[in-house]
Amino acid sequence: MNQVLVAGAGPTGLMLALWLRRAGVDVRIVDKADAPGTTSRALVMHARTLEFYRQLGIADEAIAHGIKFAAVNLWERGRHAARVPLGDIGEGESPFPFMLILPQDRQEALLIAALEKIGVHVERETELVSFEDKGTSVSALLKTPKGEERCECAWIAGCDGAHSTVRETLKLGFPGGTYEHVFYVADIHGRGPVVNGELNVALDESDLLAIFPLLGEGNARLVGTVKHEVEDAARKLEWKDVSPKMFGRLHLEVERVNWFSTYHVHHRVVDHFRVGRAFLLGDAAHIHSPVGAQGMNTGLGDAVNLAWKLAMVIGSRAPEAILDTYEPERIAFARRLVASTDRAFTFVVKDGPIARFVRLEVIPRVLPALLSWRPARRFFFRTLSQIAIRYRASALSRGAAGGVHAGDRLPWVPDNFAPLAALDWQAHVYGEARADLGEACRKLGIALHTFAWSEAASRAGLARNALYLIRPDGHVGLAEANADPGTLERYWAAMRAA
Repeated sequence: MNQVLVAGAGPTGLMLALWLRRAGVDVRIVDKADAPGTTSRALVMHARTLEFYRQLGIADEAIAHGIKFAAVNLWERGRHAARVPLGDIGEGESPFPFMLILPQDRQEALLIAALEKIGVHVERETELVSFEDKGTSVSALLKTPKGEERCECAWIAGCDGAHSTVRETLKLGFPGGTYEHVFYVADIHGRGPVVNGELNVALDESDLLAIFPLLGEGNARLVGTVKHEVEDAARKLEWKDVSPKMFGRLHLEVERVNWFSTYHVHHRVVDHFRVGRAFLLGDAAHIHSPVGAQGMNTGLGDAVNLAWKLAMVIGSRAPEAILDTYEPERIAFARRLVASTDRAFTFVVKDGPIARFVRLEVIPRVLPALLSWRPARRFFFRTLSQIAIRYRASALSRGAAGGVHAGDRLPWVPDNFAPLAALDWQAHVYGEARADLGEACRKLGIALHTFAWSEAASRAGLARNALYLIRPDGHVGLAEANADPGTLERYWAAMRAA
């Protein structure tokens, strides 16, 4: 019997399978498609995702195949209004102080290659038809190229997208809505001042267009709105339906269209992320507007959060109750994200004189000035990069030391993230560790890492000589200012017995 069946081999499912297998879990991953995706779809990787990739040893390869965001150019009615340098906007906050453009198909190829190196292969043309939670196991019906197959597994993870079979089988509500505008996405080869290796955003009275750089000279991704007069047409929309007015204003010459698709933008969060032995992750659990490029990154965060907890339960290192923390930790963030991106997206596409005035007159003047201010750049990076996600209200979070609370992501100090490659619990002390703390860690089987006290540690909010017990996903489980081994032992016993 397989320990975990992963339905869906997009980035979320691949990340879940990779982390689980690296943690020693027997995993099976299936996908109804006959091959990996070949279109770019999601584009942007944020720092928190790269930190997870580093734990798996694949961050350097991802960066080598991507493009670092250098700047955002704002265009107002076809006129270049401002350039906002980004570069290493998060310097001092993360080992990856930038945003990276790495198309989804390249990310999937990277994750698939990493999986294959450790003996896990995606089973293609294999569709989850249905499943039954038997209380102590799951019985899943698969449709394979050889016919139907009954698969027995301990747990099932639905990473199967917005039309999730897992979610539909669980009969869960997926409340939310759909925006009225129709949007298009196109990968093109072209030339002009907006095909310059940087992000370009054109602000206009009614049309919206963003031009993202892709690898290869002249390659770019266009995301924009379809003309109002054709967006409700019954026929399938085509490239010719895209308004050329904006292209003319920007002097953009599209020489070749490599891929074109239209879509409605949705904003939804499922009622529950877990029901019994079934879990929902990524687009199966939450979908939202493309503002901030949060979707794929959030799904990858879901995968990491669930993977280490499943691995502990399957390895008999924690009771099943630890899995109860997956939903409250991730659903709270998903709901906040959908609400915030909904507000931002609604304003970006809103018609009316006030919205147009802000879009055309205020943003091009205020945004560059705001992002030249260090505190604003820090806030912008921390918000978009997802390094500010925290689980302070989680049942797994206890205590605070300095400015760091349990549930926070461990602040980055060069190079305290290196030990996180162990994918296991570990204790950190910045300064000097008590001898009895070292003895307690040895008894509990927890690796203790001591880092020299530094000005960087102080700036990060860490407390000198305090104990920070770090979860496998890099979040703080226990923060103890006195580094009391008794507190550690009680926390560990409670977590193991929860």
